Amino acid sequence: MPESMSGRYSLGILSTHPIQYHSAWFRALAAHPELDVHVYYCHKARPAEQARAGFGVEFDWDIPLLDGYSYSFLSNVADATSRGGFAKYDPPEIGDVIRRRKHDAILVNGWHYKRAWQAIWACWQANVKVLVRSDSHLQTPRNMAKRAVKSLTYSRFIPRFDACLAVGQWSREYFLHYGAEPDRIFLVPHAIENERFATESARLGLRRQEFRERWGLDEHSIVFMFAGKFIPKKRPLDFVRAMAKLTCRGTTVEGLMVGDGPLRTQCEDAVRDWQLPIRFAGFLNQSAITTAYVAADALVLPSDGGETWGLVVNEAMACGLPCIVSDKVGCGPDLIDRDETGAIYPLGDVGALAEAMRHVATDRRALAAMGARARKRIGGHSVDAAVDGVMGCLATFAAVEATR
Repeated sequence: MPESMSGRYSLGILSTHPIQYHSAWFRALAAHPELDVHVYYCHKARPAEQARAGFGVEFDWDIPLLDGYSYSFLSNVADATSRGGFAKYDPPEIGDVIRRRKHDAILVNGWHYKRAWQAIWACWQANVKVLVRSDSHLQTPRNMAKRAVKSLTYSRFIPRFDACLAVGQWSREYFLHYGAEPDRIFLVPHAIENERFATESARLGLRRQEFRERWGLDEHSIVFMFAGKFIPKKRPLDFVRAMAKLTCRGTTVEGLMVGDGPLRTQCEDAVRDWQLPIRFAGFLNQSAITTAYVAADALVLPSDGGETWGLVVNEAMACGLPCIVSDKVGCGPDLIDRDETGAIYPLGDVGALAEAMRHVATDRRALAAMGARARKRIGGHSVDAAVDGVMGCLATFAAVEATR
């Protein structure tokens, strides 16, 4: 803890619902000796809602998402007809929490839901510090009218945030574009439990052949993996088409597609019609996903600009896999360098994707070296780094207060 901050700091966190990628970060914040943390959730997703969200199957996450920190589920009074839009989350009592000044600061995860704005407004009224974390970036496609509206409105409220918590290069540029002062932007990277994935992949490594046999993959093939919801923004058919181009050229590769969703049937039909060496693993929960990373040699994420980061890339890199991503995937500038940790290709250019995959598959030694560098690179995007970013922000607040 920097010397400019002393005593315990009360931090409230507002989040839509328990997210598997946030739980380790929240636990680490709660474990910090200088913090009192309480997380307020707007909603608890039911298995059926997970399916409707694009996962394609009903499930609950099989790792603890609520252990190790204090939390509350707020009453969601949103009308059922609003459950898919801006008003999906509407728990009114968060405003009362803020106005009673139960916390020194409120960290708001994103602003795409009604209650986030009400919380931000309540912070401004009560003179409570507001930290807003976002992974939005300027590569997400928007029509001219929407860009004009955002330019007019966002440039009015973003400069008012006490702190903008950016997850990477593009989100920092996003905040700057809409008028945030550079000294109010703090890096709080998207992070997973790197050590857990690295340890688990190392432990399971000796069973690689077993996992390949489970999905009908040849032990000698270079295996490319797609992992995610089978939905339009993930562009799973680009992966299938790139595999088709590779096999037409005689490249000995296979594909493993992990996940489910509305486009899975279309992908399966294409694989069957074109007789492609692609296997479908279906949805794998967090306790099982590492088996797929162990079976694979590289990850492909063909998503469009709606993929504001792509945390499967973090997972794959922690397991020692290089990654090939489109040039609209948010994590690209921070994590991917050609021939170092993977490759970046133009969105929708299936030929370029196939060439990137062919290039990666030609040299097994180079592929293994890229995987090692990927694991090293992701070490900088850790839960500890995300905690440090928040603490650096709070220390800056304390330093400013000390001069008054």
